[in-house]
Amino acid sequence: CQALARHEMHFPSSAAALDKARRRLAFEELWLVMLAALAIKQEIQIEEAPVVPFRLDVAKAFTESLDFELTDAQRRAAWTICQDIGRELPMNRLLQGDVGSGKTVVAVMAAAMALAEGYQAALMVPTEILARQHFARIEPLLARLGYRTALLVGGQTAAEKRAARQLAESREPVLVIGTQ
Repeated sequence: CQALARHEMHFPSSAAALDKARRRLAFEELWLVMLAALAIKQEIQIEEAPVVPFRLDVAKAFTESLDFELTDAQRRAAWTICQDIGRELPMNRLLQGDVGSGKTVVAVMAAAMALAEGYQAALMVPTEILARQHFARIEPLLARLGYRTALLVGGQTAAEKRAARQLAESREPVLVIGTQ
């Protein structure tokens, strides 16, 4: 029971009892997080999302504009995400992988699908340096496909921020890259 586990955490009767209590409380915490995530997911599923159909022409143009070939894993992840955004239900997906595994290229391919349908997209990253690096690589790639990209980070001048916000407010298809 939880009360016993808490007591053993503060006043352990043995090392084994302390370990058992720690595992019990960790399991309970994980269980509660999973239940909360499931409840949020169910709440979201009553919402409607705009449908972004998969377009082979966009996928081909995107992959042909890359200076490398997508791996099988990247292709599978992109296909799965493109299938998700092609539904009326909001997508709830975590794309994870090691640094350099191609998560960004998969996300940008999905963004290109949205841009092709006239929507806007945002790529949020944890640091300004990473946002600037992504912008430097993604902007020319999307420009070759006819799409615009904007950078919006704290270190920009007021004029640069204003220009990026105006582009986003224009409602034209644009990928905005910024910090979280």
